[in-house]
Amino acid sequence: MAKILSGKEVAAALKEDLLKRVAALKDNGVTPTLAIVRVGEKDSDIAYEKGAMKKSETLGIAVKNVILPADVEEAKLIAAIEELNDAKDVHGVLLFRPLPEHLNYDRVCNTLIAEKDIDAMTTINSGLVYDGSEDGFPPCTAQAVMEILDYYQIPVKSAKVALVGWGAVVGKPLSVLLLNRFATLTVCHIFTKDVSTPCKDAELIISAAGKANLVGEKHLAKGQIVIDVGINADPNNPGKIVGDVDYAYAEDLVDAITPVPGGVGSVTTSVLAKHVIMAAEKTLR
Repeated sequence: MAKILSGKEVAAALKEDLLKRVAALKDNGVTPTLAIVRVGEKDSDIAYEKGAMKKSETLGIAVKNVILPADVEEAKLIAAIEELNDAKDVHGVLLFRPLPEHLNYDRVCNTLIAEKDIDAMTTINSGLVYDGSEDGFPPCTAQAVMEILDYYQIPVKSAKVALVGWGAVVGKPLSVLLLNRFATLTVCHIFTKDVSTPCKDAELIISAAGKANLVGEKHLAKGQIVIDVGINADPNNPGKIVGDVDYAYAEDLVDAITPVPGGVGSVTTSVLAKHVIMAAEKTLR
């Protein structure tokens, strides 16, 4: 039976450190503050917003919500971001993506100053992450994967890693984080002709493809470690959430696996909070 890599356990460990850092900030007259910018009323955005607010409240981080209609004019959204840029009491800004199609993604995201970009939305911050600079804030979900690997002391350097998924929010930045740790990495995407072979050969499989039960018997081997980033509706059980990995098959074969729910998603809001705190700490320096 596979060891369960509990995201909730990782989040609890992070909480201890973050509470101390928030207390130190407040001793210096600084209340770390997150601004959440949401365009429209998508259920997934609202659910993440509620989770981020709850996590922030438990840590003593203040939250400012900026809610705009789905048909908002681009100029109005940019003006709202520029106002947050100028707000000295706001340390980090989270903008939900993807944006409605009538908005220019690059223009809107790059309005935000890099110092407050806590989810790698801007070109500048993405470049810092690519370079491995400590000044950059990686996307929160990608960093959550790294936090889990670190907490459970899973070696990345020299490890043979198969990354399934090449999306801009998780797959691409996660590939950079893994390469910055000197992983031996194979990236699989929709145009990869043979996904099963690199997965079978890997010591560590990370799936961020967003397709239920995509990774199964053809991809998994005994002794592997599996990180499942996917959050998908179960096609066979409406209302249930499943990952990208066939968990029922994997749990009796692999050495360790993250559950869904209770895995990577449980750590993501903790990473978001950590980035807000780090941004606030930089203002003191």
